Amino acid sequence: MINQQHKNQRIGVFVDVQNMYYSAKHLHNAKVNFREIMKTAVAGRKLIRAICYVVKADEVGEKGFYDALNSAGFEVKFKDLQVFLGGAKKGDWDVGIAMDIMKLASKLDVIVLVSGDGDFVDLLEHAKALGCRVECIGFGRASSSKLKDAAHIFVDMDTSKKYLLKSYRGSARRSGRSGRKR
Repeated sequence: MINQQHKNQRIGVFVDVQNMYYSAKHLHNAKVNFREIMKTAVAGRKLIRAICYVVKADEVGEKGFYDALNSAGFEVKFKDLQVFLGGAKKGDWDVGIAMDIMKLASKLDVIVLVSGDGDFVDLLEHAKALGCRVECIGFGRASSSKLKDAAHIFVDMDTSKKYLLKSYRGSARRSGRSGRKR
């Protein structure tokens, strides 16, 4: 596909943090480098909004993580983890992300969704119908093929280690896994 990026494009970046966190952890035994995601997403264009959607789980280090997202240029939106009777837990931002994209679409030329969640396919198709270019960034092996097909461009984070930070080496050793491919 021809690169249709140019410096005057107004872009919005919308990051499904839980999707990125768990994909990086399970696929690469690592954490996500959100600064690199921001660089790739913006690519010299005019950033209008960059929003990370997080679910608060009251874990050690959360505040430092949120501060790091902020210093990388992201606005951070929070939602509390829901714990149901019986112990089931739920925490996702799918509707919130969709609502923000629809609210901002008229002010944007490009929507960059950072997620591999196939639930966003209809949203991307709708954004394209509104005249927006849609780009996705995600881990290819954990991303919906329909989501990849719906985007004008899909950046596969599996192809470069620049999108990864330190690994979870301690937890891999304790569980008896080395983290290497077999």
